[in-house]
Amino acid sequence: MDIKARSALQLGALIQSGLLDAEQVAESTIATIEASDDPAVFTRVTAGRALTEAREAARRIRSGRPRGPLDGVPVAWKDLFDIEGIVTTAGSRVLADDPPAAADAPVVARLKSAGMVSVGKVNMTEFAFSGLGLNPHYGTPRNPHGRDVPRIPGGSSSGSGVSVAAGLVPVSIGTDTGGSVRIPAAFNGIVGYKATRGRYPMAGVYPLSSSLDSLGVLCRTVADAVAVDAALTGRVSSPVLRGRVEGARLVVPSNVVFDGAESGVVTAFEAALERLRAAGATVERRPFPAFDEVLAVLGRHGPLVTAEAYALHADRLAGPGASEMDRRVVARTRLGAKISLVDYIAVQAARARLTETARADLGDAVLIHPTLPHVAPPIADLEADDDHFVAVNAKTLRNTMLGNFLDFCGVTLPCGRGDAGMPVGLLVSGGANTDEAVLSFALAAEAVVAEPAG
Repeated sequence: MDIKARSALQLGALIQSGLLDAEQVAESTIATIEASDDPAVFTRVTAGRALTEAREAARRIRSGRPRGPLDGVPVAWKDLFDIEGIVTTAGSRVLADDPPAAADAPVVARLKSAGMVSVGKVNMTEFAFSGLGLNPHYGTPRNPHGRDVPRIPGGSSSGSGVSVAAGLVPVSIGTDTGGSVRIPAAFNGIVGYKATRGRYPMAGVYPLSSSLDSLGVLCRTVADAVAVDAALTGRVSSPVLRGRVEGARLVVPSNVVFDGAESGVVTAFEAALERLRAAGATVERRPFPAFDEVLAVLGRHGPLVTAEAYALHADRLAGPGASEMDRRVVARTRLGAKISLVDYIAVQAARARLTETARADLGDAVLIHPTLPHVAPPIADLEADDDHFVAVNAKTLRNTMLGNFLDFCGVTLPCGRGDAGMPVGLLVSGGANTDEAVLSFALAAEAVVAEPAG
């Protein structure tokens, strides 16, 4: 049975019904990864651990004691998460000789407790500091939808997006500081769920920005995201109920998020929006003032993520380790030296204010807009021209980083195709700790938003 196109819950149901064996699924998954024509997706395959965990799952299921709907289902981890006995490289050669992790990160342990089988670590932008996914050390995973030329995977959770889109695993866990779950999910035509910051424990996860870092799930369906979210929060099942499109209130911002958007992206988004309207949703188009204010604050005082990334890496940047890092990551991180303590405090104060303002403005509606203003561009152009890289990276991060600054949670859903037949994403967002409401609506909207077959 071909398992490459199966969702996590489909695989779990087949395993628990006895139609598939967890150990055979693990063996098949490892063989598929090792036979892949893109060696840049995985940085480490944990075959021994995977087979041990799969055998344990198979024994539980045969004895009638499964741990839940994900028992025996494979999962891959962005290389920011500690896995016992393995070095956490954060996509960098600088950390490659560090001691192996002494224990699993708590979120890794929680998915193990739910029965999921860890098959390895996937590639990422070095230190998670780019939305494009290029990595000069471990290679750049190729977007599997790029039929004309090799195209970017999106970042920083590049390997997470490609591993799911290419059918190597049904689920990968990533991090999202400025869009790093939602960007690769949208570029690769899959579902990406960014949880509210702090929803899951962050211990054992290599940081980028303590104020902005959050975790998320890249997968094939919203139902998968709901199930994995339950496991990550320590639950056996989820309290999320399927919502309704009919009667839902949708706010579509008329400012910022459509600026410079490709016509193909706008066309796909508008078609999906019309399908939601036809299904009974109420659509309100209006400015969302917090978006303009966020850009004004960051323009005046500097990006919060850059200040905190510089504080984290200042000693490394001043030493010989800088020469071993991606030059683009070094250049962007060093900009943080120009952000004063006064500016940093001003940004934090503005953030606290705008987070509350935005949540009050949204009320019980959900925010809807294109996840990204463009489809995945070619890799070669970005590798050849650093100025072009900087410009495209800023544009790629723009729509999603607004949500991080405002402490939103969000789900990106594939909604059609744009230029060169590349996927387009539609982002559903809500305020902090409205995860269950956002997931509830996304469950209902997913089939409506999807591009009609044929």
